Amino acid sequence: MRTGVRQSMAWLHGWSGLVVGWVFFCVFVTGTASYYRADISHWMRPEQRERVVATTPEALGQAAEVAVAHLKAAAPTAIGWYITLPRPGQPMLDLAWMTSLDAPFGHATLDPATGTEPATRATRGGDFLYAFHFELGLPPLIGRWIVGACAMIVLVAMLSGIVTHRRIVSDFFTFRRDRSAQRGWLDAHNMTGVLALPFHLMIVYTGVVTMALMYMPWGVSSAYRGDELRLYAEARQMPAYRMPVGRPGTLAPVAPMVEKAAGLSPEALEMLIVNNPGDAAATVSAVFEEPHGLSHVHPQVGFDGATGAVTDTLLDSPKPATLTHAAMMGLHMAHFAGPALRVLFFLCGVLGSATVATGLVLWSVARLPRTGEARPFGLRLVQTLNVGTVAGLPAAIAAYFLANRLLPVDLAARAEWEVGAFFAVWLMAALVPLALSHRQAWQAVLGVAAALFLAVPMANALTTGRHGLGGDPLFFWFDAAMLALAALLGLGAAKAGRAVAARERRAHRPARGTPALNRA
Repeated sequence: MRTGVRQSMAWLHGWSGLVVGWVFFCVFVTGTASYYRADISHWMRPEQRERVVATTPEALGQAAEVAVAHLKAAAPTAIGWYITLPRPGQPMLDLAWMTSLDAPFGHATLDPATGTEPATRATRGGDFLYAFHFELGLPPLIGRWIVGACAMIVLVAMLSGIVTHRRIVSDFFTFRRDRSAQRGWLDAHNMTGVLALPFHLMIVYTGVVTMALMYMPWGVSSAYRGDELRLYAEARQMPAYRMPVGRPGTLAPVAPMVEKAAGLSPEALEMLIVNNPGDAAATVSAVFEEPHGLSHVHPQVGFDGATGAVTDTLLDSPKPATLTHAAMMGLHMAHFAGPALRVLFFLCGVLGSATVATGLVLWSVARLPRTGEARPFGLRLVQTLNVGTVAGLPAAIAAYFLANRLLPVDLAARAEWEVGAFFAVWLMAALVPLALSHRQAWQAVLGVAAALFLAVPMANALTTGRHGLGGDPLFFWFDAAMLALAALLGLGAAKAGRAVAARERRAHRPARGTPALNRA
């Protein structure tokens, strides 16, 4: 029985953080990397060099026709086509299609001038890390439910942690690394958690809110009775959706639609969405980039797919509830952030990852048995998961980048092989604690992760000829980031190695009062 509120909150903080800690470490790490999702994708397609992109309405209309021609051949029975138009920094057409609500998306990349696949390696780029951030590599609905449930538990852990640490400000300025292992990890956990606490609360809360209708659909289901898409039309988030009528139809030319839409908004045209493209009730939505600001709202223009006539113009400010939701999404995704603010968001994400990692390690250190006592199964399980997650995930990400450079460019299903390398290395890292002692496992996995990150810029320079010293800013910061991560993980491996050596010296030291033998 706990004797007070703070003791109860400490118990709740420790156990709620442990239950979801491994999942949320993955969420924080891959979400933090996603702040540079476009840059990662560009780095993973080194053949795709910068070039001038024509963004006039006529050029975008021609590119859209190229995309539609490809999709008619590749996915004629799809229920939705998604065409991302060329723009500065991304000169290619990115196509996606959905054949059913349960099936995975199909993807293709085309040169807008020729309609052929460009001479770039197939890769999921930064999109894989972005999707993993909220789907964990699982089927979308399952992954989002797991992440959402964990996010709500993390909110409980964060609020109970605030209650527990009544000296939260003074604890931030205290770091007693040499007093004891438990005290050092506790101070590290407090310091990383407090330094970016407003960010941590904001990012977790907005992450839950952005998918709140998925987790709590009952109000919408009751009000709209099976026609939930009407909510988004009434909220001015999308043009009115038409159900397919079951009769084949012919899609009108999309170039005039693109040109007409471009004249209705000052924002850059970003995407075309074609719903039920082979049906007589097909619709086309022209989606613009969101205006600069906090709210993540895309102006849109809707067209009748058969006639090309305008049916909806969503160019004005949405309703207050929609605007509030859009502001939450804008805060979470940081699309409004300039370069300096994006760096700050990234560093806060790194601190969030460190907070979760130090909390997981602290939980196990605080429960270590006395010398000579056996570790219980639960503690061994937590320690194994800590090594596999905290050290194994970085190794897996490094392997993903390294596979991008080492796999043959013309390999079939190449993008899937890169993802396979990610999961294969992660699995091997998770199995290491089963073969080595706990400290040896930390040393081994952290050392391998450091070596993999160190190998990334070297493999990049050897296979592409583009590197940080070649004057390319993107490759410079990417190489610098890889080397910094390698150094950080290498320091962790060295510290674990010193702990292993010290433990071995203590194990071989003669017990006090026991005469040394064979002392020559």
